Amino acid sequence: MVDTKSKGEILTSVLGIIAEFNPFHNGHLHLIQTARQTQDFSAIVCVMSGNFLQRGDVALCNKWVRARMALQAGADLVIELPFCFAVRSAYFFARGSIELLYRTTAVSHLAFGSESGMLGELQSISTIIAHENQEYKTHLKYHLDQGLSFPSARALAIRAIIGKQVPGLEQIIMQPNNILALEYLRVLEQQSIPLKPLTIARKGSGYNSLELSPYASASAIRRVLLSPSEDIRIEDSMPLDSLALLNQEICAGRAPVTIDALEQSILGKLRTIPLKKLRQIYEVTEGLENRIKQAAISSGTLEELRQSIKSKRYSLTRINRILLYSLLDVEGEQMLSFDQHGPLYMHILGFSTKGQKILQTIKNKSKLRVLNRGSEVKKACQDTSDPTLQAMLGLDVRATDIYCLLYPNSSTRHGSQDFTTSPVIVGDDANAQTLLS
Repeated sequence: MVDTKSKGEILTSVLGIIAEFNPFHNGHLHLIQTARQTQDFSAIVCVMSGNFLQRGDVALCNKWVRARMALQAGADLVIELPFCFAVRSAYFFARGSIELLYRTTAVSHLAFGSESGMLGELQSISTIIAHENQEYKTHLKYHLDQGLSFPSARALAIRAIIGKQVPGLEQIIMQPNNILALEYLRVLEQQSIPLKPLTIARKGSGYNSLELSPYASASAIRRVLLSPSEDIRIEDSMPLDSLALLNQEICAGRAPVTIDALEQSILGKLRTIPLKKLRQIYEVTEGLENRIKQAAISSGTLEELRQSIKSKRYSLTRINRILLYSLLDVEGEQMLSFDQHGPLYMHILGFSTKGQKILQTIKNKSKLRVLNRGSEVKKACQDTSDPTLQAMLGLDVRATDIYCLLYPNSSTRHGSQDFTTSPVIVGDDANAQTLLS
């Protein structure tokens, strides 16, 4: 939990953004540029998922490349969101991200995209979620008992309370960017975190749209990149610098990375893991371990496995996350400990010249351990003085080691890249190197 009583001085007008940038596209650029127009922010700090994502998928290209994309498009400092928060349901993703931004002691505002674009409307809904009064709990329990997934049950519970007050409420609640927006606002209210929220209306295609356009979704861009037989170009959908970086990674054999490359690893793990051990994996509840075990035995592909486990209660997204937890041995008790402590370090993926000043302020005022060089990441992993930090960071390192095995070019798949890769620097290299020393 965030300790609001022991906060350091918060600098004026530093904007925080939470994202995955998978990959960085024109919609992300629109968010940054539009947010800058609302106020004269001195810098932009991004908390970005690492190599594995909120919906249980892998990133198209690695975290350092995506950090460079963001920096070239106007971000000033990119910090990795630890795996234990990045690959979670919307609430825990939002909570871990906001806590990390707040614990920098440097961020004053939080900007996020939404389909709604109406902050007041979203806040009226998030207040119900944040306080969870008895009426809300009763409706929620009723719909969950009917076997509905949590998002669907929650939408119906909120509609029962304020449906007539907010036209189109059910659609608002179920839209992907709005879902995260509501969780950001919920966390800010529940924990009294003094980051000022502002929302930017999503421009162009919806999150799940596969239509290619100047404001195409990341899903549409990924579909084209993973379907080389289709004669469709993505030049108009990404900033030129981002596209150049992506093409560079493709030529180097480090992209595109797909979750299907983990097929045999996941199936092998689930077939051989003892049932007792599987039962301890995070989010494996209500006898789900038996369903997973049987599905792993009878399935020959990752898609068959997912479809065999899927049920009305367990969405494909939740199943995808559980498969990753199983692969990385993430247990429920361990995740509970991570949630109780919140983010314990800042792994810096990259920064600009402006970001240097913010980073120096963070190093002076924040209580979190700042990890710049790969050698500092390695040292922190070997430090037994804080077992929770060691376990949290160790999970990130294991995730990167597995991710690198998915690179198309086998010669690029060496391990321990978190220990050998330095932050991306955009701007005055000499000054930046001085800061890192």
